[in-house]
Amino acid sequence: MRRERNIKIISTLGPATSSKQAIKKLFEAGADAFRLNFSHGNRKEHLSSIRIIRKLEASSGKHIAIIADLQGPKIRIGKISKAFIDLQSGKKIRLDQNPQPGNLKRLPLPHPEIFPVLKKSHSILLDDGRIQLRVDRVGKNFVDTSILTGGRVTDNKGVNIPSLALPIKAMTKSDMSNLQFSLENEVDWIALSFVQRPKDVSEVSKLIAGRAGLMVKIEKPSALQKIDKIINLADGVMVARGDLGVELPIEEVPGIQKKLIQLARKMGKPVVVATQMLESMVNSSTPTRAEISDVATAVYDGADAVMLSEETAVGKFPIDAVSVMNRVAKKVEVDPFYRYIMDREHPNPDPTTSDAITAAARQVAETVSAKLIATYTTSGSTALRASRERPSVPILVLTPIQKTARRLILSWGLHCVKTEDAHNMQEMVSRACDLAYSEGLVKAGQRIIITAGVPFGTPGRTNVLRIANIPKKKL
Repeated sequence: MRRERNIKIISTLGPATSSKQAIKKLFEAGADAFRLNFSHGNRKEHLSSIRIIRKLEASSGKHIAIIADLQGPKIRIGKISKAFIDLQSGKKIRLDQNPQPGNLKRLPLPHPEIFPVLKKSHSILLDDGRIQLRVDRVGKNFVDTSILTGGRVTDNKGVNIPSLALPIKAMTKSDMSNLQFSLENEVDWIALSFVQRPKDVSEVSKLIAGRAGLMVKIEKPSALQKIDKIINLADGVMVARGDLGVELPIEEVPGIQKKLIQLARKMGKPVVVATQMLESMVNSSTPTRAEISDVATAVYDGADAVMLSEETAVGKFPIDAVSVMNRVAKKVEVDPFYRYIMDREHPNPDPTTSDAITAAARQVAETVSAKLIATYTTSGSTALRASRERPSVPILVLTPIQKTARRLILSWGLHCVKTEDAHNMQEMVSRACDLAYSEGLVKAGQRIIITAGVPFGTPGRTNVLRIANIPKKKL
């Protein structure tokens, strides 16, 4: 099954899409990967989804990526004394470590690690930024604040402190357990929440030890201060616009999205644009025009993947949401202006043989009107280089490692096939031609470009480029 687009679609699974039939329909509508959100559901439900996806993968003959999205630490207020309280703008309220239920004068904040780093004038946000407090005075176990923007508060509302890198690790005990569960069940990607600093990434990367790709969710402003190092340590990037929009002025988020896409592409790491892309479709069968434009912008920007969250997890129209996203992506990618943008924004290749060969493959394909670039890879690095070039023709990835094929599904334009590695030049050419034809990517008589590494099977080495013709007789 070939998608007639290069950008990939990630669908979050949830109560609305937990059945075998629903997951199959999402896949048929255009989902290339599925996200398991460990902020919701339980392991039994997630394991059931994994098993359904792997059976679907086997029956369809197309690799499917699975992403385990870890919850990360959540900062929340404690209980309050009533069903709700209404905080009034201009009033004062204290946040403290007293576990007693809160009221109009004080709210419990059971996170002692936060108080030592708070300072006067810091901003504290409650309920996804709907309520804004300003710190006036800091004590040992409390902070006194002014209510700048009031609103209704209920138990356990979320707390954001946008101006601080908090002394909290990105992984909780629950995350550690869910990470182990995910790796044991061979998910392809781990999405790491609450990333603030490079150390957060390196610590989790050591725990994963290459068993899955590590995707950093950029949702904290503190992460942006060292974003180059963070992306360099990760295998992929997710632009988590919802949380970014809470902790940053919302007008800054579009520019940050473009910057992160550009930076990730430069480093050869897949980048996912997420959150609220078709949010109105949670309850409506048709999206807003603004949402369509938002999806199209991510495609024009050259993102590797776009993601649906509530739309497919709990929405009333999950299949329609995937179908709409699929149609928008396909339409944008045949727009001449899209091709103009992709051709104009090629990152400069690194001064290595592998990068030079991969960049040359795109140029040669255009010069000789080849219809496909086929690349042999074991680690996936060669395929990621090919994807970074954003060529105008499909990229066929040939790898002997199933985990590599699944992980690469998230990258722009990659069509992955598990096959034995070639042992000589003749076999390299014939196998690439056979699979390009049998996968429906080319027709008899057309020309393809092939890249590989010699000696064959050597990871990370791309030093051969060949031009080949598909035999005119049916293979």
